[in-house]
Amino acid sequence: LRVTADGKPVAMLNELEWVDGEIWANIWQSDRIARINPKTGAVTAWIDLTGLLPTRRGSDDVLNGIAWDAARKRLFVTGKLWPKLFEIELTKPR
Repeated sequence: LRVTADGKPVAMLNELEWVDGEIWANIWQSDRIARINPKTGAVTAWIDLTGLLPTRRGSDDVLNGIAWDAARKRLFVTGKLWPKLFEIELTKPR
């Protein structure tokens, strides 16, 4: 599947998770998750998790884990070398 955002290829897709009919992928070396239409490959939205883990030790301490609990509709994220697992709830943009 070719993944694009605004018609341009999206590179560095890392952790992939199936969430209610969409593919969610974190972008390696960033704090963003792309929500991807599985039929078209188009990014439909971005989730910005900047600041979730405010103190990092190095460049390897990056967002690197997405887990979806479909039965209870819970979303968990973590990262490489992160000391915590976060359960997060997304809200609509203001």
